Amino acid sequence: MKNILVILGTRPEAIKLAPVILELRKNPEINVWVCNTEQQKELSNQTLNFFGIKADYNLNVMRPNQTLSGVQARILAALSEIYEKCEIDATIVQGDTMTVFCGALVSFYNHVPVFHVEAGLRSYDLQEPFPEEAMRQMAARITDLHFAPTQKAKDALLRENIAENRVFLTGNTVIDALSCLSFPVMENAENLLREKGIRFDDKLVLVTVHRRENHGERLDSILSAISSLCDEFNNHQFVLPVHPNPNVHDKVFQALQGKRNVILTEPLDYPELVAIMKNTKLVLTDSGGIQEEAPTFGNPVLVMRYETERPEGIEAGFSKLVGADKEKILNEARAILSKNKNDTHLDGAKNPYGDGKAAKKIADAIQLWWSVDK
Repeated sequence: MKNILVILGTRPEAIKLAPVILELRKNPEINVWVCNTEQQKELSNQTLNFFGIKADYNLNVMRPNQTLSGVQARILAALSEIYEKCEIDATIVQGDTMTVFCGALVSFYNHVPVFHVEAGLRSYDLQEPFPEEAMRQMAARITDLHFAPTQKAKDALLRENIAENRVFLTGNTVIDALSCLSFPVMENAENLLREKGIRFDDKLVLVTVHRRENHGERLDSILSAISSLCDEFNNHQFVLPVHPNPNVHDKVFQALQGKRNVILTEPLDYPELVAIMKNTKLVLTDSGGIQEEAPTFGNPVLVMRYETERPEGIEAGFSKLVGADKEKILNEARAILSKNKNDTHLDGAKNPYGDGKAAKKIADAIQLWWSVDK
């Protein structure tokens, strides 16, 4: 029996690791433990509950107005206690958060192999995104198995002299997660959203903004652009799930509260967010995961960042980089919102990020890892 510790802490990590956890648990020779650092406490636990997964360890590391070094110290200390008490044969992390870097580092310190889901994403600008680009590059140096979501991600790892037999092209598990959303689940999500006043028509716009590098003046510029769009396209409905970080929350409400065609909600659960993505005319976001999910539904995405580690969506025509540039956001959004939804809809069957079989490929690669002489 092999013991695998899956470490996560944010909602995107919970979404993307849930298919892997469920797939690995089909194998009677593998025991899967889940550790939630609770970097996003409510959102991560809410998402795990949706998939029927309960964390074996909850670390509750977050504190108000904490520094990056402060949260890193708490995660490292809390994880170290788990590794001291438990016999762990491998660690799985996903993505590029502080949870990922700390999970990989503590695992490395304890001579436990690290398996990295969604490995190889690169912008090669340590400030864009900050601090995620540094986190994933540092984690790569101490990772044993790299599960690359796209060919570009695999190529990046190979250019960094990662051995080819340790890199597996799997697709992104976020596409697998979408298959867990049954018709009744989606119907219930849409009904709950209607109760919040959200209209499912051809004039629905989804906005998400939260990234650390967009705090401050960049966020002011983004919100000014959104405010102008709300006024100009007053027959459209703009839905913005507000991130709980006070650096984001307070500014969003100051800029947009009171506009009659804006709905500011608390963070949505996973099915609700997908329900809006499925029905939206346009997505304005600085999120990474939404860049991957939205193409499944054929919706255009304006990425409010200056760099993206997900260029496949841009190359396939699903998304455009607009940064925090007010005029660029306005011009690109106007080009879409001024047209009928059918004229801007894209072919979701061509989503470049995966085919929904990534979790099985990851589980098979892990089984191979233990079956051959390394």
